[in-house]
Amino acid sequence: MKQLYVVKPVLLGLVAVVALVLLPTVLVLAAPLNGPSYRSIPEDRQDYIPAELIKRVGNPSDLFLRSHVAMVYDERDDEVIYQRSADRTMPIASITKLMTAMVVIDANLPMDEMITVRKVDRDTIRYSKTRLPVGTTLPRRDLLIMALVASENRAAFALSRTYPGGKDAFVKAMNDKASFLGLTNTRFADAAGLHNENTSTAEELVKLVRVASQYRLIRDYTTIVKDVVIDEYTGKTIRFSNTNRLVKKEDWDISLSKTGFTSDAGNCLVMKLTLGNRPLIVVLLNSWGKLSKYGDTSRIKKWILNAERQVKRLNLI
Repeated sequence: MKQLYVVKPVLLGLVAVVALVLLPTVLVLAAPLNGPSYRSIPEDRQDYIPAELIKRVGNPSDLFLRSHVAMVYDERDDEVIYQRSADRTMPIASITKLMTAMVVIDANLPMDEMITVRKVDRDTIRYSKTRLPVGTTLPRRDLLIMALVASENRAAFALSRTYPGGKDAFVKAMNDKASFLGLTNTRFADAAGLHNENTSTAEELVKLVRVASQYRLIRDYTTIVKDVVIDEYTGKTIRFSNTNRLVKKEDWDISLSKTGFTSDAGNCLVMKLTLGNRPLIVVLLNSWGKLSKYGDTSRIKKWILNAERQVKRLNLI
């Protein structure tokens, strides 16, 4: 009997230790039962997995991104699924061209008006490569397409130069629109995004993408895989491709896209896409390498799909 009294406290101690170890896991799995009920969803929406459950089940530490700033926003549920330094103000490079496109379209300027590239349209900041020699003459529509698809800086500068009032008025219109949209941490210094003063946050770029996606031309142009334009001055054909390699992949349903790069901004990418039946906006800034932004988008996609499968395995919906 004495031996029994000795063993019993030991057994109780072991039970207590095990309980303390398992309790957090039990509480996590039980948490959805204490929160909102998702089991009343109609049968025709049984595949609907709320963003809140993705956040509960998906472990952010499992998402190894090479981008210093990131944000993943679920438009359907108006919910941020993931964020990293999303309120940090950063240079945004050619992401700027989304605002450039909106200002051009808002001005209701004739898209078939011929514009000639001039010396003042050259990049004297980064001395970036170009497909548009001085003298190239294209309709405004083609310049807008090249600015959005090929991220052509001379095209962006020519668009701003031929805006009523010139480049200064154009940049003012960009900042006025940012102010109107409530983008208090967003600033623009030029139409191409070459100045470091073109800045924003991931949070505000999500808002910018949402507004830009309301423009049919921006949706259509930013998802062009490759295209050609004809120089009206020389008759030469100018070929170009989308700077976002993902738009040509069939397993990516992308409805808006823009890349950006400067040595100060790093590699940047914003996209509006649909994953299953989930409309997302992804913002990646200052990515580690040239291809890292694409790797990050793939990692985000895998992370969300894994979280959805886990939600189903746990029978949380």
